[in-house]
Amino acid sequence: MDSLNPDNAPLTVTPATPRVWKFWGTALWGLFIFVAMFIGQIGAIVLLAASRGLPMDLASIQAVGHEPQALALSVIMGLPATLAVVWLAIAIKKASFVDYLALHWPSWKQLLFGAVGLILVVLVWETMSRALGREATPGFMTDLLKSGRDKGAALLLLFAFSVAAPMSEEILARGFLYRGWSASFLRVPGAILLSSLVWTIVHLQYDMYFLAEVFTIGLWFGYMRYRANSLWLTVALHALNNLTAVVLTMWLGS
Repeated sequence: MDSLNPDNAPLTVTPATPRVWKFWGTALWGLFIFVAMFIGQIGAIVLLAASRGLPMDLASIQAVGHEPQALALSVIMGLPATLAVVWLAIAIKKASFVDYLALHWPSWKQLLFGAVGLILVVLVWETMSRALGREATPGFMTDLLKSGRDKGAALLLLFAFSVAAPMSEEILARGFLYRGWSASFLRVPGAILLSSLVWTIVHLQYDMYFLAEVFTIGLWFGYMRYRANSLWLTVALHALNNLTAVVLTMWLGS
């Protein structure tokens, strides 16, 4: 028999190394992705300023950046920049883009469970805000959204904050960062915590109270990413959260 012949020994199959960036690789690429997102966003503002013949200085960029239409376009342009760098990072590993980011459709039960949990988390913070006499939405966001509504940029802002922003942020946090860190020494709990922290840092325009709310919502998104193994689920939940906030602030709330 060939199996007993040393000249014809059976081949030993070595398990394939998972094609995933681990802790430091994920952290470094995550920084590149964040920088790309920022460049995409600020690039849109710079192009708008240049198209108007404004001087390329900080004052002009800040002035344009405070306009609702410009800010919406800025958020939107962060998405293709984010996708490009994430695609490059995954392509270098020769991994499947869909599998790496868990771009799998969730079931209706998973979507319903995630939505109910999100509503409960938001209601807890809403109750705390009312008890403390705090506004439920940061004042600058209220001013921005209502200004956009009055200036005819409502739909553009709605798309930016309810579609583009959730996709960009989820691809970074619960997509790329969670995938790599959960395969490292951090495992799933550490990946949920650290990716939620990074997502919170992305929102440093808020005060500490709102940052704490963002962090807890991030923990829920991270748990649902793990439970359902679906990034589309967290994108949908994120979009639902933002859509509700934008609609209530623009048309129904104060």
